[in-house]
Parts: sequence; C-alpha cells; structure tokens
Amino acid sequence: MEERIVRFISALRAGGVRVSLAESADAFQAVEHLGIQERDAFKLSLRATLVKDASSIPTFEELFPLFFDNADAPPMQNLMDDMSPEEAQMLAQMLRQFNEQLRKMMEKLLRGEQLSQQELEQLAQLTGLNRMNDMRYRDWMAKRMMRALQFKEVQQAMREMMELMAQMGMNKQRLEQMRGLIRQNMQAIEEQVNKFAGQRIAEKMSEERPEENIDQLMDLPFNALTDGDMQLLRKEVQRLANRLRSRIALRQKRAKTGQLDAKATIRANLKNGGVPMEIRHRDHRLKPKLVVICDISTSMRPCSELMLSLVYALQDLITKTHAFAFIDHLEYISPDFAGRPASEANEAIKQVLIRMPPGHYSTDLGYSLDNFARTYMDTIDRRTTFIMVGDGRNNYNDPRLDLFQEMARRARRTIWINTEPPMLWGSGDSDMLKYAPLCDNVVIAATLGELTTAVDHLLSEP
Repeated sequence: MEERIVRFISALRAGGVRVSLAESADAFQAVEHLGIQERDAFKLSLRATLVKDASSIPTFEELFPLFFDNADAPPMQNLMDDMSPEEAQMLAQMLRQFNEQLRKMMEKLLRGEQLSQQELEQLAQLTGLNRMNDMRYRDWMAKRMMRALQFKEVQQAMREMMELMAQMGMNKQRLEQMRGLIRQNMQAIEEQVNKFAGQRIAEKMSEERPEENIDQLMDLPFNALTDGDMQLLRKEVQRLANRLRSRIALRQKRAKTGQLDAKATIRANLKNGGVPMEIRHRDHRLKPKLVVICDISTSMRPCSELMLSLVYALQDLITKTHAFAFIDHLEYISPDFAGRPASEANEAIKQVLIRMPPGHYSTDLGYSLDNFARTYMDTIDRRTTFIMVGDGRNNYNDPRLDLFQEMARRARRTIWINTEPPMLWGSGDSDMLKYAPLCDNVVIAATLGELTTAVDHLLSEP
C-alpha cells in the first residue's frame, strides 16, 4: 500500500497538483492513524493532506479510484446459458457468416466474457497507450482501443444478426431480452477499456519524473542540482515571476507616500508658526534602478542564471537594469536582453553562458571590479540598488575593496547575495568577511526558494 500511495502522489504531481515532501509525510501519518479499511476515511485523509486548493480536487478525484478502487469489473451476462438447442443452433449458423475477428468479439459479448489482460496489453501496445502520460487523453485513448477492437463493426454485426434471427422466426420477446443483455455487455466492455486506459496512464504518470518535483527542487541547494533539475527550474522562474509581480504590484499600489520629510514639513508650515498642519513626504520610489553583477563561474552559475531570469522577468517593476557577468573578467550583458520580451530572457541568458563557459581558469572578482570602475561606474548613483551575486571567493587575488567601497558609497543600497553559509566565509580563498561590512545587507540564498524571497524583499523596499 505504501508503494501505491507513493505512485499516487507522483501521479498527482504529474497531473499538476503541487505536493511537497512535508505534505507527503503528512499523508502517510494520516493513513497510519486512520488506516485503510474504511475507504471514505482513507480517501479523506489523503485529500486533506495532499490537496491545497479547489482547482486540484478534480485531478485527485479522477486519479484516486485508478489507484485504490479494487471494485470488480462491470457485470456481464452469458446469453448462451439458457438458450434452447434450436436457438443455439440458429446462433451458430448466424455467426458463421462473419469474419474471424468479428465472430470472436461477438462470441465474447454473447458469453458475457471480459477482455483478458493479455488482450488489453496488446491493445495498449497497438494504440500507443503505453506511451501516454496525460490524463486528458484518457477518453481519446479508450476510443482508439475500441476502434482497434472494431467495436462499431461488432455493434452493426450484432444488429444484423438479430434481424436475421427475427426473420428466421425467433420469438420477439426473446430477441428483445437478448438485445438488452448484449447492450449491457457492450457497455461493460467499454467501461473495462476506459478504466484500463485510465490506470495505464496513471501508472505512466507515476513513473515519470515530472515538473511535479518543483517543490522539492525549490529547496534543493544550487550545488546539488542536475542539468534536468535546472531545466525544470528555468520553466518555474516565469511562474514565480508572475506571482511576485502580482504581490509587489499590490504593495506598490498601497504605498502611496514615502517617508516623512521633516525639513520640507517645517518649511511648508513656517506660515503656521511652525505647527505641522501640512505634512510633506519624500518621494516614494516604487520602481528601483538596479545594477546587478553576477559571478557565473562553475560554483555560482545556477544561482546567477536564475537570478538574472527573475530580474528580467520582472522588468516592468524596475526602472532600469544594468546587468554584468564575470569569471576572470567582466562583461556588460544588458545588450543581450535589449529588444527581447521578458519571456525570452532565458534565451538571452543562454547566449551569455555560451559566450562565457565555465572552465578551469581562476575567478578574479578584484580584476572584474576594476573593469567595472574603468568603464561603468556612472551606472551607479544615489537611486541605484547595487546587487552582487557571488560567493566572495577570489582565488587569492586582490579583492579590490577600495573599488567595492566606492561602488557601495555611490549606491542607494548595496546587497550581496551569497550561496555559502556564514560559517564558510573567510575560509580558503573567501574574501566575504572583508566585503560583508561594506554592504547594507547580505542575503544567504542557496536555493531558488531563498533566492525568490530575496528578490521579493529587494523589490519591495523603497
């Protein structure tokens, strides 16, 4: 049962239901307490722990019976049990006129026999059902299987056979009884095929590694991500950006005024004898101006890539972004994004990463800061939020603290986003303990979840 629950959770994720590891653990605890004997209680325990919103309920309701319902197949009736010898002989004579495949299927319906597992497996292979992992195509696949069985031809053959038997003098009441039982058996076969199609698709969904594991990947350290993980997270960034955009835009809409401007308030109220009857506020800059410098060496590459993706997906909330990337030298990469919609940011980043591939050469932040100071220092002014994305490791090169201090002095805020925990700062070639005091804030972001939170905060502060 535990294995089946695990597969059920995997299928839910493949179906678009977001289920975290914690919620999976809650589901197992609930089942342990409530047991599996009472079907309704078992179903409710899984639904309460695995489903977070109403939009996921239909997917849960569709998949649950495919994994946990062991109901018998729809009942079928054997028409030949109570046939008289004359009727049996008449039926055998009628069946001889049909080809072997039609006759075989007609005999199954007359005897009330379900399709065997072997027959179902052959249909799955023939129709491509074994490659299907999307429940939206369940009905379509079931119809393909029914066509492979020549079910319409079988239905037509059955009608023709009933008409011929009527012409040969079979009792009208008996014919109506047979027609009713044949319809019932046909419906049972259709239900069997539909259920099998659903179960096979659900099994395939549970075997796939879907985008369902996004919740886990959001909390997985960047240095533990595989190429496949990164591919999933690249797709996830756009969804995260849409969510952040709505949240930040709402806060900006509510923030109608800035901080109290004491000097302007005093000047405005000199006519009132200094009584502050008219309050003045500083301008509230809702859209920040950013300068982002990203370390795209091997250790920082995933974090910097996703950071750039988030920033450019949120360009409508930013006045201007100047983006730079470095390993052993600095490059201005904003032109790579020029003229592209936010939805194409990943393609621009891909070109940057191709142009600046990881290698065995040494990271040199100090030299990159010197590159910046020589050409791009005027991109930083009192309206700018300066963001450094890197681990502060400099391969024992000159950290050029003087240049970093000047950049921080010119900026409105200086934020450093680092993937390493503070306990590692200062170890080996890390200069982070020297850079940190020059920053307004140092954020630890070792996962996409933490990086998203950091971007949310930096774009929310005035």
